[in-house]
Amino acid sequence: MADILQEWAQRIQHASLSKKPLRFRGGGTKDFYGQSFEGELLETRDYSGILGYEPSELVVTVRAGTSLQELEAVLAESGQCLPFEPPHFGEYATVGGMVAAGLSGPSRANVGNVRDFVLGAKLINGKGEHLTFGGQVMKNVAGYDIARLLAASMGQLGLITELSLKVMPVAPSEATLQCAGLSQTQALTCLHQWGGQPLPLNASAWVYDYTATPAQNYLFLRLRGAVAAVEAGVQRICKEVQGIGAEVEQMDNAQAAKDWHASNEHQLPFFTQAPHQEDCLWRISVAQTAPALDLPYAQYLEWHGGQRWLWAPSSQALQLRDAAAKAGGHATLFKTSAAHGDADKSVGVFTPLDDVQQRIQNQLKQQFDPAGIFNPQRMYLK
Repeated sequence: MADILQEWAQRIQHASLSKKPLRFRGGGTKDFYGQSFEGELLETRDYSGILGYEPSELVVTVRAGTSLQELEAVLAESGQCLPFEPPHFGEYATVGGMVAAGLSGPSRANVGNVRDFVLGAKLINGKGEHLTFGGQVMKNVAGYDIARLLAASMGQLGLITELSLKVMPVAPSEATLQCAGLSQTQALTCLHQWGGQPLPLNASAWVYDYTATPAQNYLFLRLRGAVAAVEAGVQRICKEVQGIGAEVEQMDNAQAAKDWHASNEHQLPFFTQAPHQEDCLWRISVAQTAPALDLPYAQYLEWHGGQRWLWAPSSQALQLRDAAAKAGGHATLFKTSAAHGDADKSVGVFTPLDDVQQRIQNQLKQQFDPAGIFNPQRMYLK
């Protein structure tokens, strides 16, 4: 494995000297995500394997090319997991790609995101130096927390080679409730109220299901935690939902698990059936307490209201970003349309940074990648 690291370091050194762009790839399951994916390909899947796992310490150290499926299977054998539920979007997803993309699943609002679980990392910078940041414990940071900064960096700061991650035990109890008949405003009001109460509310999803007969609004709630806490939470929520005239029932756990997985992997009808060929999938991130957005598009809400998905043409980018900004958030063009493909990205995949944020990012990029060869334009148009 040392030979692979040496080869990568030499490739990066040569590319920097010749100003030749490089693009880093794990399993390629998130190639679609981001502004553009240009440069000579450097794949990491050959650099794989779990280097250390201490279930009693809740820490695992892995090479970046390790299969995410493999890691989750090993953790499951010890009754542990990555609680932020990273989406795979394909069977070849890697741990390095998971961190570089920075995407989290349904439980993100309750347990935290990818960044919160990165304890340490190793990467090769633009000078071909193999650097180590952080460690295997929570209190190990002096100065900038570079290891966590790599989360959602899209490979622009360096080639991630190893990661130390905090893991957590699988919750002893779980229940999913299906609430029918709640409007988006009613659902958000309930979620905001429950957020201030001692309830083991782990995940939520609200959607208008136009495929149902008749079409219906649904709010799904997942509770996780101690057996007594989940049972008490189910009783309390059922009583409150019924009190406002909505229907509620507890789902079978096996079926609910399949549905949450389908939601996380964008396999539900909402994600697979765009209303129109020119529609793009947009991801709007706002504060959990933000009200319903005044937008003429069907939406899918997660994270207790903090993450909202919708389909709209790229021509509506300004409208969407203005609505998100007024709610204290931002809008990302997550997937392009079937009609226009990458041409949709001309509006910018990510919300543009302000001058201060852009200066900080440029200076940080300069420190790690002086030649500017790592995944150029993966995040923003130049």
